[in-house]
Formats: sequence, C-alpha cells, structure tokens
Amino acid sequence: MDNEKIISELNFKAVRSSGAGGQNVNKVSSKVVLTFDLEASQVLSDEEKALLKDNLSSRLTSENILILNCDEDRSQIKNKEIVIKRFLEIIKKGLFVPKVRKATKIPKSVIKKRIKDKKSVSEIKKNRKRPEF
Repeated sequence: MDNEKIISELNFKAVRSSGAGGQNVNKVSSKVVLTFDLEASQVLSDEEKALLKDNLSSRLTSENILILNCDEDRSQIKNKEIVIKRFLEIIKKGLFVPKVRKATKIPKSVIKKRIKDKKSVSEIKKNRKRPEF
C-alpha cells in the first residue's frame, strides 16, 4: 500500500465546526470531513478491499464509504493533517493479518513436574491432620 497514492484518492470537505468557540466558529470552516470510497479505489487490490470490508464493517457506510471528521484544531490545515494521520492508521490496522496460532504439545517434563508438585502439596496437607491412634 502506497500512502501517497491512497491519499490522492481521498475527498475532503471543509465544514463549520459545531459547539462553543464564539465568532470564529460562526465564520470559519475549520472542520474537515474525509471520505474514502473503498469500492472505487485504484490503489488497493481486491484482496485488500475484501479484508478492509471485513475488518472495518462497523465504520463503513452501506455504500462502503469511510467517513472521518476532525474539528480538534482551529486551523483547517492542521485538522486535515490529523484526519489523514487517523485514516492511515485505520487502514493500516484494517490490513493487519494476525499470525495463525499453532497448537503445541505440553512437554512430558512439565507434566511430571506438575504431578510431583501436586503430590508434595498433598503430603504437606496430610501431615497437618491429627494422627489417629
């Protein structure tokens, strides 16, 4: 996956932020909305698209579009940088394939040690009882 190419496929939209902020919020469109169409992507292969659909299913719309917002900063440029960074992290995590776990046998020495320890604990507990005459 090439970051530069995938960033070129992103669509950005500047919107007025909501919430407190006084006159700046009412005048300036500093909130950035990022949209990424997974189906129309030329950079990602079909296997990567299927993997992302599966891993990011809760974040995608019904048309397989990923939408991210950022209104953390008062600057539109900084918000754009933040949302791009978030997007790349989400894509990176979505493309991660965990290693397949291989079942291993328990070594015989470990089994013998466990049984020996159980017997020693059992003996200690037996010796705590009052002797019967």
